[in-house]
Amino acid sequence: MPELPEVETVRRGLAPTFEHALIVKVDQNRPDLRFPFPDGFAGRLAGCRLTALSRRSKYLLADMDTGDVLIMHLGMSGSFRIENDGPAQTPGQFAHARGKDPRHDHVVFHLKTAEGGTARIIYNDPRRFGFMDLVHRQALPDHPYFRDLGLEPLGNDLSGNTLARLFAGRKTSLKAALLNQKLIAGLGNIYVCEALWRTGLSPERAAGTLVTRTGRPTRKADALAENIRETLQDAIRAGGSSLRDHTQADGTLGYFQHSFAVYDREGCACRTPGCTGTITRLVQSNRSTFHCPVCQT
Repeated sequence: MPELPEVETVRRGLAPTFEHALIVKVDQNRPDLRFPFPDGFAGRLAGCRLTALSRRSKYLLADMDTGDVLIMHLGMSGSFRIENDGPAQTPGQFAHARGKDPRHDHVVFHLKTAEGGTARIIYNDPRRFGFMDLVHRQALPDHPYFRDLGLEPLGNDLSGNTLARLFAGRKTSLKAALLNQKLIAGLGNIYVCEALWRTGLSPERAAGTLVTRTGRPTRKADALAENIRETLQDAIRAGGSSLRDHTQADGTLGYFQHSFAVYDREGCACRTPGCTGTITRLVQSNRSTFHCPVCQT
């Protein structure tokens, strides 16, 4: 499943074409993806102008001038490609080949771009675990997709003080707490492992140990907040772990997985300077966790 940096990479790739474009028409080639499309989906979008393309957690949100918001989720195998006068582009192209079989082109947005040209944005999803929905902007905060989501890890709200507030009294592991979408939205397995390594924290350590008796954050809490943000930003600059940003001018793939310090490196030497440890894999809540048992305590 694409994680936050991958979805943000896709958003940045789509935005120059999608934002401020007029949706001339929409081809909806099947009645459902993971869930049924909302009633009148294609008709409700035709004639709308997309005013902004944003992201909340792992959701793409396209605001329309009608007040509706098009919610898009990539699922496991969803991807977009842009077709215009030039060669087709795939915003956030996956490292492993994505199917371009037209049988899996489930939604096609026909656009008149802000510059007056024409383009098509095509959603392709062989496994159909992605989905789309239409919700009015005012109803979005209380919608089941969003009402229980925690704070955005890339925003200014994430700090040592915030982690202290969220983790106070929690005996659950740091790994589990960071993956709890009701606390922090959008963090996934890969980037939690990497951020914990950067901070020198064991994934098995109790989350509450980052809070002092007076409720203040420890130094490690402050460092963890900063490392979460930096890890995500580094991944976005690299186009994500399983994606690359098609707009990179030099054509370099720049996969963030080439920079992994612990994730999927079981048995390799730890990259912390001076550390003699070896990366170990353990299972937490049915997910693989990679860490260095020597320098992560």
